[in-house]
Amino acid sequence: MTAISLGMPAVPTKLAERRKSRKIQVGTVAVGGDAPVSVQSMTTTRTSDIGATLQQIAELTASGCQIVRVACPTQDDADALATIARKSQIPVIADIHFQPKYVFAAIDAGCAAVRVNPGNIKQFDDQVKEIARAAKDTGTPIRIGVNAGSLDKRLLQKYGKATPEALVESALWEASLFEEHDFRDIKISVKHNDPVVMVNAYRQLAAACDYPLHLGVTEAGPAFQGTIKSAVAFGALLSEGIGDTIRVSLSAPPVEEIKVGMQILESLNLKQRRLEIVSCPSCGRAQVDVYKLAEEVTAGLEGMEVPLRVAVMGCVVNGPGEAREADLGVASGNGKGQIFVKGEVIKTVPESKIVETLIEEALKIADQMEADGIPSGEPSVSVAG
Repeated sequence: MTAISLGMPAVPTKLAERRKSRKIQVGTVAVGGDAPVSVQSMTTTRTSDIGATLQQIAELTASGCQIVRVACPTQDDADALATIARKSQIPVIADIHFQPKYVFAAIDAGCAAVRVNPGNIKQFDDQVKEIARAAKDTGTPIRIGVNAGSLDKRLLQKYGKATPEALVESALWEASLFEEHDFRDIKISVKHNDPVVMVNAYRQLAAACDYPLHLGVTEAGPAFQGTIKSAVAFGALLSEGIGDTIRVSLSAPPVEEIKVGMQILESLNLKQRRLEIVSCPSCGRAQVDVYKLAEEVTAGLEGMEVPLRVAVMGCVVNGPGEAREADLGVASGNGKGQIFVKGEVIKTVPESKIVETLIEEALKIADQMEADGIPSGEPSVSVAG
């Protein structure tokens, strides 16, 4: 009689092969090709306020941001670009709308890349030759950033509204103008505030070209709504191998965008995890305050650099199983908690000692992981039932 394994099923490490795209270099960060999917954000300060902008870039850098974009609507902003690009620890992209002269200013200032919005730059098509020459001479990539809210009027008349087809046609048309001047150091975005339209646009774009793609749901909304819309849209595309760099657009501090973006990538195994707290959502079976336990453990382990999964469970139904699957875990009940390390119960402690014991054991595991040379990842906290 053949034995049947009742163990946990094998889980694929990734959902799909990455789309084959050309690779470009945005400062020190490779985008496309076999490069990891990168996370970026945009400053909310006035770029002309160099001190405030660099401070916000430093905060973004500390949170894991890999590329940062700054707005350049005025000459004062353009004048500040050289200092910001030089002093930033991560590549700086200049965001240009309306005035093509600022494209040249950004290239001259040494920005790592320039984002152009062809739908609202005056006589943009007429200046592609000069822009392509300047960008090629300095090795500066160009992002063609098409937005539903600023689509070229000719395409709006043709399609009636910002359909996926309209967004893609705009992007590919502008790319073709650069290609005429033998410039292909390009990445493309086709953003829309509706995740369904956005996903369809990127699918069409991915099938039509090999340029690296910058994913984004534009004007996604406040933190909660924007997080959901971005996670749904990015998850759909990244799970199909589409997307080379992402920006989560939230009506919230930029650091929050990075947290969400990192978590999306970690959830899809596209970025190395660091600390992950797996905690049950609680229910009538829970015999301890799971929310409080999870928050206290998360706070106590803040800053941990090794990829460590900690399970904080509140009952005897799923608790032991989840705790065994984690590096470290607790299954709580009846005023005490069973502490698991690598699937084995090592001790049972009173409820009052659970947090203290978990932190103590986590530090032991972290020390051993570091001694064994296990690489660190990026910060992550997830909640699962």
